Amino acid sequence: MFNKRLLFVITGLGLGGAERQLCILADKFYQRGYEVMILTLGGEIVVRPEEKNIKVINLNLNKTPLSFFKTLFECRNIIKDYQPSIVHSHMFHANILMRMVGLLFKKDYKLICTAHSKNEGGALRMLIYRLTDKLSDISTNVSKEALEAFIQRKAFSKFNSDVVYNGIDIDKFNFNSESRVTFRHQLNIKENEKVILAVGRLTEAKDYPNLITAFHQLPDYFKMVIIGEGDQRNNIEKLITSLNLSSRVTLLGSINSVSDYYSACDLFVLSSRWEGFGLVVAEAMACKSIAVCTDAGGVKEVVGDAKYVVPISDSQALATKILEMSALSEAQKNLIGNQNRDHIIKNFSITSVVDRWLSIYKSKQVVK
Repeated sequence: MFNKRLLFVITGLGLGGAERQLCILADKFYQRGYEVMILTLGGEIVVRPEEKNIKVINLNLNKTPLSFFKTLFECRNIIKDYQPSIVHSHMFHANILMRMVGLLFKKDYKLICTAHSKNEGGALRMLIYRLTDKLSDISTNVSKEALEAFIQRKAFSKFNSDVVYNGIDIDKFNFNSESRVTFRHQLNIKENEKVILAVGRLTEAKDYPNLITAFHQLPDYFKMVIIGEGDQRNNIEKLITSLNLSSRVTLLGSINSVSDYYSACDLFVLSSRWEGFGLVVAEAMACKSIAVCTDAGGVKEVVGDAKYVVPISDSQALATKILEMSALSEAQKNLIGNQNRDHIIKNFSITSVVDRWLSIYKSKQVVK
């Protein structure tokens, strides 16, 4: 029987879209009366569920074989004590770890493995996914394009996989006029200046050099705010300095709550080379922002209109589209903003996504 006890497992809980989505799902399931526990494999815990009664355990896995096998047994013991009906893992390392736990020990729960991008690593990782695919009850990805890429590379079977989009808490993400005034003042933005906002980890996938190069082509009355942290920070700072943009570009680092910043910007821009879903795009659109994005992964599915999407790694096209959208009248911008929010509510609300997960959790449920 379905005992309403859920175990989420994720590679890490840094400030990323997959990590924030897991915490949102944990909160929403808890609010519906489910018991929820989260295991994170290691690293600093930056994001947590808002619900304080959701237990988060850091397994502190490192790269040694001894640590891996120790973690296998630790997961087995946690599952044995907790007795979940559902184990839902997220991202490559967590997915493979939980498949191995299910292979080595008695499995009387349903295992769902979710990838969050069409690019979760090279050929070796895709091979490992392929060899272990049958160890999960179902595998999912966060966009049609990402899932199709996994199926084409034979990482997932088309008969045992599905798409489940990420969900947005539309009550939390909405335009706030007071926040717009407050945060523009805090950022020292003048009335006649236009603010571009980018949110995402400072990693190769997000291709911030493409965004900064595009920004360099814009007039001086454009300012840019980037929220995120990552291993490419030094390279990004050097590029900003080399282009004499230090007075116009602000790196805010990691911020847990970004909803108010969406209200403060005039345009949201995502410049990624690859994405799974593009959660920040949906969040920005829910806040009535106009979003200009590169054609990375499932982003086009989120945006819903190709006219706001440009090719990846094309800074000229990105700069041109930013200028085009910025030149719209206030009435046009307001219309697009309202349409964006309506689009997100209709297609990506967290309520409908939780309902979708529940239908998967309960379908062909393992009898305990």
